[in-house]
Amino acid sequence: MTKLLELYTPLVGLVFLGWILGKKLSKVVPTYLGQFLFWIGVPISNVAFLRRADLSGSIWIAPLVAWVAVLLGAGLAWVWINWQVYLKSDQQQGNGEPHSNTPNSIWHKPTQGSFILAAMVGNTGYLGYPVTLAFVGTQYFVWALFYDFLGTALAAYGLGVALATYFGRGVQTYWQLAQEILINPTLWSFGFGLVFRQVQLPTGIEVSLHQLAWAVVALSLMLIGMRLSQLKTWHSLPRASISLGIKMLLVPLILGSILPLFGVTGSTRLVIVLQMAMPPAFATLVIAEAYNLDRDLTVTALTVGSAGLFVTLPIWLWLFGV
Repeated sequence: MTKLLELYTPLVGLVFLGWILGKKLSKVVPTYLGQFLFWIGVPISNVAFLRRADLSGSIWIAPLVAWVAVLLGAGLAWVWINWQVYLKSDQQQGNGEPHSNTPNSIWHKPTQGSFILAAMVGNTGYLGYPVTLAFVGTQYFVWALFYDFLGTALAAYGLGVALATYFGRGVQTYWQLAQEILINPTLWSFGFGLVFRQVQLPTGIEVSLHQLAWAVVALSLMLIGMRLSQLKTWHSLPRASISLGIKMLLVPLILGSILPLFGVTGSTRLVIVLQMAMPPAFATLVIAEAYNLDRDLTVTALTVGSAGLFVTLPIWLWLFGV
């Protein structure tokens, strides 16, 4: 509990600061900040963190599990949306009412996009890293790193952007989706970071780059607070709760239980389960800002999920701890 409090104190403080700024500043500031993080901030932080990463070890299974978790979360979210459509249509038929049996008639497309993103992309970097270091130690940290960079990050800014483009901007051709992915700055920054990590920099520049990366983390937290300050109601809470149940409970429980069948046990399994069990990533808010998805649902899922980590984390430590 002490480690959890030490972890959450700066997070809560920055979100609260963002909430205050959101009340004081113009409502367009969060939009511009989100655009800045997507196109500049997040790519810079990726390059900086890659420079200090230890890429040794047999860790290929971490990103593989990450992609399975992402696809499982997205699949379960899509099943839930269509199940709700089926129930609604069945109810309307029973009442003799005209009905539409498409998801868009019940859930707006931006809401569908935010719901699926929240269920599939976890905060495996900004929260997953410190949680892993606190409860497992540095020996297995590289597993968390590869889970994040080759799994979550690529899924968020690859598949996530493709989904956001479809649900947010209405782009429906494969070529348009491919263009959105290819011009994505975060994916380019990952490749650049792998090459750039071999370049020696003066100590002052190296330290400044790393500090800038953590400043991006702080801005991401403040952006959550800004959007939270603009929430008028908690009408998105029911849908956010379902999405969080998929992301933070079902997916880690299912995959964590079958990992031993593939030889993943002990501390390695715990690291992967902790990464899978993280609340929705800050990237979901960045993407929602950039692609006009349901911001209220995204912020609600981020806020409730981050608070809910206090409850779920001890469960995973008890079930899968060593």
